[in-house]
Amino acid sequence: MLRVNIICIGKLKEKYLKDAVSEYSKRLQAFCKFSVIELDEEKTNSDPNAAIISSILDAEGKRILSKIDRSDLVIAMCIEEKQLSSEKLARYISDCTVNGTSTIDVVIGGSWGLSDEVKRRADMRLSMSEMTFPHQLARVMVCEQIYRAFSIIAGTKYHK
Repeated sequence: MLRVNIICIGKLKEKYLKDAVSEYSKRLQAFCKFSVIELDEEKTNSDPNAAIISSILDAEGKRILSKIDRSDLVIAMCIEEKQLSSEKLARYISDCTVNGTSTIDVVIGGSWGLSDEVKRRADMRLSMSEMTFPHQLARVMVCEQIYRAFSIIAGTKYHK
């Protein structure tokens, strides 16, 4: 069975967001082995300079990459990259599984984004929208879109 990991920086704080991720995690068990891997975010002052931000991205990037196996397919969530419809994401996931992928890692960086090293490792870089969303809400949205993709693949009525 396909394994799907969301590898993310930071922990969810609000109960309603935790509950939403938990609900999608439960639903996804019918389609894949699903897990969320939360990694610590780097601490900094409220107004870091470019060098500090670069250091943060580096440290968080190393932690992210330590959770990714060489054979994993990696989707990096990057605000500056391309967007896909839910149907196209479903097709991409389906094609990956047909081509022998056993693990998909979806990576969500911290509030400063992802390191260049993580972006280079990615097989796909994906943006949810040109709009700005709260960072913690992104995790719920990614879980929902993964669930929607599997629902499309399975032909259920969830996606209309």
